[in-house]
Amino acid sequence: MTTQRIEPGPGQESVWDYPRPPALEDSPKHIQVRFNGVTIADTRRAKRVLETSHPPVYYIPPEDVRMEFLRENPRATWCDWKGLARYYDVEVAGQRAEAAAWYFPLPTRIYEPMMGYVAFYPQAMEACFVDGERVQPQPGDFYGGWITREIVGPFKGGTFP
Repeated sequence: MTTQRIEPGPGQESVWDYPRPPALEDSPKHIQVRFNGVTIADTRRAKRVLETSHPPVYYIPPEDVRMEFLRENPRATWCDWKGLARYYDVEVAGQRAEAAAWYFPLPTRIYEPMMGYVAFYPQAMEACFVDGERVQPQPGDFYGGWITREIVGPFKGGTFP
């Protein structure tokens, strides 16, 4: 069985056109993350990681994240492309989301521009926005992609083989 790529319409991108290894690019889009009624991240200086079959993941500079709401979590994972990922719990006014954000403290060479930038799982947040559009989380509890109207799949973590 093969995956049936959705043909992108005007102004859309197909995740099946994204490269492997993943591309890293600057994004001027307005990125916001809200948790328990508080905007904890707000930037127009994010970086986007684009990987075949995955919706984009937005990495936010720590200067644009309210780091007082993030707590180190002992979880760590390994990405074959980017290296060791470390995690944060997000806690606002007594509400906590464990391992809801991650970053690469020492990414591999081609991903060094995103060192220390923070990514958030949209499914763990109250809401995440790209240019005012509320994103849909990538299916699956491991993936952190942000789905908007301009992104078409099918997406890894969904129902395709």
